[in-house]
Amino acid sequence: MRNYCCLVLVLCHAIICWSQDSIQVVPKKVYTTKIIVDNPVPTIDGTLDDRAWNLVPWSDEFIERQPDENTPPTEQSRFKILYDQEYLYVAYRCFDSKLDKIEKRLSRRDGFAGDRIAIIIDSYHDKRTAFSFSTTVAGVKGDEFVSQNGNNWDDSWNPIWYTASNIDDEGWTAEAKIPFSQLKFGKAKEQIWGLQVTRLLFREQERSVWQRVPQNAPGFISEFGELHGLLDIEPQKQLEIQPFVVNQYDSYPSEIDNPFREGSDYILNGGLDAKIGITNDLTLDLTVNPDFGQVEADPGAIALDGFQIFFREQRPFFIENKNIFDYEFANGNDNVFYSRRIGRSPQGSPNLNSGEYVNVPNNTTILGAAKFSGKTKDGWSIGFLESVTGNMYAEIDNNGQRRKELVEPLTNYMVGRLQKDFNDRNSYVGGIFTATNRKLDANLEFLRKAAYSGGLDFRHNWKERRYYLEGNVVMSHVNGSKESITNTQEELTHLFQRTDASHVAVDTTRTSLTGTGGKIEIGKAGGGNWRYWTGANWRSPELELNDIGFLRQADDIRQYGVLQYLLLKPTKFYRQANATISEFTSFDFEGNYNRIQYEFNGFINYQNNWFTEIGASHKPRIFSNTVLRGGPRWRWSEENFYYVFAGTDQRKKFNMTMGYVNSRMKQDNFALDRYVLRFRYQPFDAFSLSLNMEYEENPNKTQYITEADFNGTPRYILGNIDQRTFVTSLRFNYSINPNMSIQYYGQPFISRGTYTDFNFVNNPIAVDLSERISLYGPNQITKSSDNVSYLIDENLDTQVDYQFSDPDFAFVQFRSNLVFRWEYIPGSEIFLVWSQGVTGLGDPMDSLSASLDGQIWGQERDNTFLIKATYRFIL
Repeated sequence: MRNYCCLVLVLCHAIICWSQDSIQVVPKKVYTTKIIVDNPVPTIDGTLDDRAWNLVPWSDEFIERQPDENTPPTEQSRFKILYDQEYLYVAYRCFDSKLDKIEKRLSRRDGFAGDRIAIIIDSYHDKRTAFSFSTTVAGVKGDEFVSQNGNNWDDSWNPIWYTASNIDDEGWTAEAKIPFSQLKFGKAKEQIWGLQVTRLLFREQERSVWQRVPQNAPGFISEFGELHGLLDIEPQKQLEIQPFVVNQYDSYPSEIDNPFREGSDYILNGGLDAKIGITNDLTLDLTVNPDFGQVEADPGAIALDGFQIFFREQRPFFIENKNIFDYEFANGNDNVFYSRRIGRSPQGSPNLNSGEYVNVPNNTTILGAAKFSGKTKDGWSIGFLESVTGNMYAEIDNNGQRRKELVEPLTNYMVGRLQKDFNDRNSYVGGIFTATNRKLDANLEFLRKAAYSGGLDFRHNWKERRYYLEGNVVMSHVNGSKESITNTQEELTHLFQRTDASHVAVDTTRTSLTGTGGKIEIGKAGGGNWRYWTGANWRSPELELNDIGFLRQADDIRQYGVLQYLLLKPTKFYRQANATISEFTSFDFEGNYNRIQYEFNGFINYQNNWFTEIGASHKPRIFSNTVLRGGPRWRWSEENFYYVFAGTDQRKKFNMTMGYVNSRMKQDNFALDRYVLRFRYQPFDAFSLSLNMEYEENPNKTQYITEADFNGTPRYILGNIDQRTFVTSLRFNYSINPNMSIQYYGQPFISRGTYTDFNFVNNPIAVDLSERISLYGPNQITKSSDNVSYLIDENLDTQVDYQFSDPDFAFVQFRSNLVFRWEYIPGSEIFLVWSQGVTGLGDPMDSLSASLDGQIWGQERDNTFLIKATYRFIL
C-alpha cells in the first residue's frame, strides 16, 4: 500500500511539472448610469421601448462556453444595466434567426426550462459567492445563491424581484428589476461588483457568456468581469414579515375502540416568518411555529445494515443560506451540522399496559428558530442559528382515562459558523461551534444531556487558483447519565463492545465521551486537462456528532487518491468527456487494515447530446467492524462491481435514461443487480411528466439476523437472504402561468426479504466462506408451532439451546403530494395540498406485484388536505 501511495504522489508531482497552464483572460468591464429625475424608470414588460434605456450603450460580444469554448455563439446576445436609489434595471436582447425554434417552456419558479438568460452578480466581489437572476423566454424567473466559486447553486433562495419577456421579429427580449435590498454589499463611494451574463440556447444546448470563462478554469465566479458606475447607492436594510395560516384536515382508516383513530382530525395553525436586515451585509431570519406542510415527503428506504439513513433537507427555512453553515469534515454525508435533527421524530417510547391506546406525535414541534447570516465587505462569512423544540408527549388512553408521557424533551440547538477570506480572496480560514442541550426527565435519561462540537477549517489556492490545499479538524464532547453514555458506546456508530478490539471497551461508569475527526487534501483544480487530488481523513472512536450533526461510523482512518483527465475540446464524435481513476484504503484506530478499493469512472456526452456513463471497481480486501453489531471483525469475500448508464438527448420533449449496476463477491457471498429506467415527457410547453423506476435483487449468504447465547458462547446468526426491491417515482408539473402551477409526486416502495440456509459465524476472518460460517443442519433447526420463530438444538440433545424470530419481511409504503401553488403577489403565496400515504407490512411470500396490489392499491390510505396562505409585508 505504501508503494502505491508513493507512486500516486510521484505521478502527481510529474503532472504538476508538465500540465498545461490556465489561459489568462483579461476581465471585461461594463459601466452603468443612474436614472435621473427627467427619465422615468423602465416599465418591466419585456419590450425595451422605455426612453431610459437610451442612457447607456449595449454590452455585447458574447462568447461560447459550452460545448465549443472560445468560439462565436450560434446567436448573439447583448444587455444594458441602469440603476436608481432602490433598484438595478437590466435589459436583454437575445437575437435568434429561427423564431419558430425558440423554446418557450412554462415551468414553476426555478424550473429553468427552455431558452433563458441570466445575470449573475458578485456584489461582495469576493470571487467566491454570487446572486443569480434568470429569465426564461416564457417569463419564468429563477434565482439562486451561488457559492464555492460556482460549485454550489442553491435555488431555495427566493428574493423579491420582477421580470418579463417578449418575442419579436429579431428574437426575444427581457427586462429585470432587482431591489438593492435583495443584494448584499458594503458602503462605498463607488461599488465595483463582479458580473457575468450567461445565455442558454436550448435547442443547441449551447451556453454563451459575456465574460469568457475557459473550460479549464479553476472556478467560475473568480473569472467574472466587473460592473462599474454604481455611485452613492445606499445599502438597503431589509425588513420583511410573512405571517401564515394553515387549515388542515386529516382522514384515515378508523380503528374500533381507539379514541385516537376515529377517522378524521382538523387542525388550525398559524405562525410567522420574518427577515430583518441588521445591516445590508447581515440578515436575521426568524420563524415562529413554522409549518412545512407543502414540502415533499421523504422517499421510501430500508437499511438492513442498521445504519441511519441520510435524507436531504427540504424545509425552506433551513435550506436557505445553508452553504454558510455547511461543514463536511471527512467524506460522504458526514457533517458537523445536519439540520434534519431539528424537528426530528421523538426518540422516546411510552410504557403501555394491556388494553391501552397511544397517540405519539410524528415530529417534534419547533417552537421557534432564528438565523443570523451574511457576508461582510471585509470577507467575513457569519452564520448563527438558534432553535428551540418543545416537550413532546405521547397521549395514552385507558378506558377514557388519559395520561401523558414525555417522549422528547425541551431541546435547544445552536450553531455558530465563521469564515474569513484573505490573500486577495484566494484563501480562507474558518471555524464552527455547535451545542445541543436537553432538559431531561427521569424516563429520558437514556438520551445525552448535552453535546458540543467545534472545528477549524482552511483552504489555500495558489497559481491563479489552479492548485489548492485544504483541511479541517473537528472535536466533539457529549455528556449525560451513565446509561446514555453506555448506550452511546454500544451504538452502531461506535461498537465499543466488539469482542476482538483491544483499543476500545465499554465503560459503564463513564458520563462523557470526547473525540476528534478531520481531513487534509491537496490537489489541482484547474488548468489544462488534468485534475488530481490526494488526502486523508479520520474519525476517532469517541467522535459523536449525531445530536445535531451526521456521523455514520467512527473509528476510521482513510487515505485516498484521484486522477482525472478532461476532454474539453469538442470533436465530431463528442461534446465533452472525462475519465477518472481512484483508490482508497482504510484502517481502524487499532491499526487493522480493513479495506482497499480501486475504481474507474468515465463519462462521454456525444455530439447528438446522448450520453454514456460507465464505472468499475475492484475490492480485493474488505473487512468490517460493524457487520456483526458488536461482534468480532468480519471479512467479506473479494468483490467486483461495474455500472453502465446511457441516456438520450435531455433537450427533447421525450427523453430517457437506462442503467444497470452489477456487483459480485467470490463464492456468491453477496450479489447485486439493479435496473434503472427513467422517462421524461413534455407533450406541450406547460406540462411535463417524469417516471423513474428501479428494481433490485440483492441476495446475501451472510445477512446478519441476531445474536444468541449458546452455553455462554455468543452465536452470531446469519442467513441467506433473497431481497428484492421495487421503487418508482411519478412526477408531473403543469404551469398555468409563471406564478401558478400544479405539481404531483407519488412513490410506491416495496421491499421483501426471505431467508434460507441459516448459519452462524465460525471464523469471521477466514478467506474461505465455508470456513467463515457453519450451516445449521436439518436436525438442528426447526420452525416453532406458531411459525413465528426458529428453534435451535445446536448440540442435538433434543433440547432447545436458543431461538430467534422469523426474519422474513415485506415492507410496503406509498406517499404522494398534489400541490397547487399560486404566488398572487411577489413573495406571497397560497398552497392547496393533498397528501396521501400508507405504510405497512405485507406477506413475504407474495410477489412484489401482489404486495403492490394488495398492500398499496388495495388499502385505504391516510389523506391530508391542507390550505396554507402567506402574505409578505415589506417595510
